[in-house]
This record gives sequence, structure tokens and C-alpha cells, in this order.
Amino acid sequence: MAGLFDGVRILDLSRLLPGPFCSMLLADLGADVIKIEDPKIGDYIRWWPPRIGRNSGFHVVLNRNKRSVSLNLKDPQGQDIFRRLVKTADVVLEGFRPGVMDRLGLGYAALQRIRPEIIYCAITGYGQDGERALRAGHDINYLALSGVLSYCGQGPVPSLPGVQIGDLGGGALMAAFSIAAALFARERTGLGQMIDISMTDGAAMWNCLRWGKFLADGQVPHPGDDLLNHGLACYNIYRTKDGRFMSLGALEPQFWKAFCLAMNRPDWDQPSYFEPGPHQRRLVEDIARAFEEKTQAEWIAFFAKTDCCCEPVLNLAEVMTDPSMKARQMVVELHHEVWGTYRQMGCAPKFSASRPSLHRHAPELGEHTLDVLTEMGYTLETIRQLQSQGVV
Repeated sequence: MAGLFDGVRILDLSRLLPGPFCSMLLADLGADVIKIEDPKIGDYIRWWPPRIGRNSGFHVVLNRNKRSVSLNLKDPQGQDIFRRLVKTADVVLEGFRPGVMDRLGLGYAALQRIRPEIIYCAITGYGQDGERALRAGHDINYLALSGVLSYCGQGPVPSLPGVQIGDLGGGALMAAFSIAAALFARERTGLGQMIDISMTDGAAMWNCLRWGKFLADGQVPHPGDDLLNHGLACYNIYRTKDGRFMSLGALEPQFWKAFCLAMNRPDWDQPSYFEPGPHQRRLVEDIARAFEEKTQAEWIAFFAKTDCCCEPVLNLAEVMTDPSMKARQMVVELHHEVWGTYRQMGCAPKFSASRPSLHRHAPELGEHTLDVLTEMGYTLETIRQLQSQGVV
């Protein structure tokens, strides 16, 4: 089956997490993603331990399905090669601070003159303008400034989520969606455009439910204060006898009734189960004591045929062996001629007429430089000369 983005070429200059995750999603759907890397060090995430073979495990997951071209963009010859590549490309993706690409002569205005149809997506912490535009930042900062971090957790001190919501949700997913939208618009108008992705702006949109609540009641959110944030007993996490955990999400009356019936606690089934107040703490304590009577495995068996939104908290090793995850092809076993057999994340979207695919392992630094430059018409002699000069 053809990929949804077959024929779309993306030049990806981004590093670390947000940009590479974005281009991975597009590569899984068939886009030809050419990862442009500095010849000496490449994407920094390549070298972060622990490693699989010579590469970081992070790189192995984030940069699958891509080709790597090593190119020194500070060298005029490297800039010329990039401009020639742009003539063949549909999208340029970068994650530098505002102004970096302009100083190289490779910003949106310059590339648009070369290829008016180009879609240029810049992922930054705070956007291309505004007082924070040039400040350094990381996921923790984007979540802090967007308000998301202020009510994460349960106790008096906000706690960090275990995944990078700003990088992934505010940056990568926003960028992938926006690139797809811009490609769709170009089909109708023939025009390219620049996409300004601020990870802080993107993270701020994850406040949608709490934003609406605040508009209605004027109560500033804080950790553990809300029905979906440890505020209700029916939507919480409980420790089991063996120190594992179960997640309970029995928000709707039918699920709560089923839970109370299964636990043989009809006294819990009161209308106040869905109302905030001090009684919630007592109900949490009652349910917590009940969950401590069995191990997680026993609770899994106990709730196997009860439809009440109660599921185990699995660790990542268990996710990788989970039969349902395997059946959904979210865990795929691949074999690399150097690394050996390893388990790769599958592709989340499922399409009826197209099939995302894992068709290429994460590349070595500059692994496809010769192939891509040859495709562009460079001779072997010229490529060797560029290599000797440190351009590629």
C-alpha cells in the first residue's frame, strides 16, 4: 500500500526530541525525510546513553524511516548544497532559535525565493516573536509558563509529568498537524507558507478543560483539586497489596455502579460520589484499603469481566509484552544487521486504505550523503572533494 505522504520530501534540520518526533510521524506515513546533520557531531541525541550498537536508544526510536545527510551549513558550499536540496523539497523543518537560519542565509524569506511552494516549519520554545523569543528553554519551562505544570500532581508541590508534554504535544504534534494542513492548503492554492510553532503556545492549548472551568467558576487550578486530577475517588490511582497500582476511571454512573457492585460495597454508591468535598478523602481511603487486600495480578483477574474502567498501571517492560499492544502492532520486532533484534514502537494511526510502515532503521551519521548527493547530480569526485574539505 502506498504511504499517505509518498512523494513528499522533508528536509529536517531539527535535533533532540520535538522536531525528530514530528518528522518520524510523517516518515512513518511515507514522507522522504532527509535528516540534515552537522558532519562532526550530528544530532546530539545520537550520543546519549544508553546505546544500541553505536547509537543512542533515543536515536534508534526517533529517527527511524529517515535518511541522514551530513552537511556543514556554516560553509558556503554546504549552504549551496542545501539550497539545491530545497529545490527538490516540499517541507523544511528546523528547531533553532529565531534568527539562526536567517544569519545563514537559509531562512524562510531566502528559501521562498528559491522555491515559492516551500513549507517552512520552525519549532521553538516561545515562538518567532515576543519578549521570550530568544530565551533558552526546555519542556519543564514550557509547561511552567503555559500553566499546565501549576496543577499537575496531587500534593502541595506541582509534580513533573513522566512524558514531555510541551515537546511532544505542544511542539511535535502541533507541527505534524500543521505541516499536513499546509500541504493540503498548497494543493488548492499552490502556495507555500511559514509555520511558527511555539511549544509554550501548544502546551497552553492542553489547558482546554481547566481553562473552560476557570472561565465558569473563577477558581484557579492547583494540584489534586479537580475531578480528573486526584480530586475524586472514582477517578484515581490505588496501590495494591504487592506495591503495584490500579487505575480507576469510573466517572459515569453506570461504571461507578458496576465497580461498587463488584467490590460488594453498595454503601459507596451514593450521588455524592461525583461531588467535590471532604467526603471524597474518606472515600479514597476506603477504596485504598480495599485495593490493598489483593495483588495487582489478582485485581486484573477480578475485574477481567467487569466493565468499570479499572485497569492495571503497567510498566514499560510489560507494555512491550502486552498481547493487546502486540495485536495492535504497537510493538514490532525488527532485526538490524549490526544491532541485532530489537523491539521498535509501532505506528499508532491505522488506515483502511493506507499502511504506515517501518521500512528503514535509524541511520548512521551521514549514512545517505553519497546517495542523496548522487541523486542531485554530484559526481563521486566532487563528493570526495567535499568530504576532504569537511563540507559533507
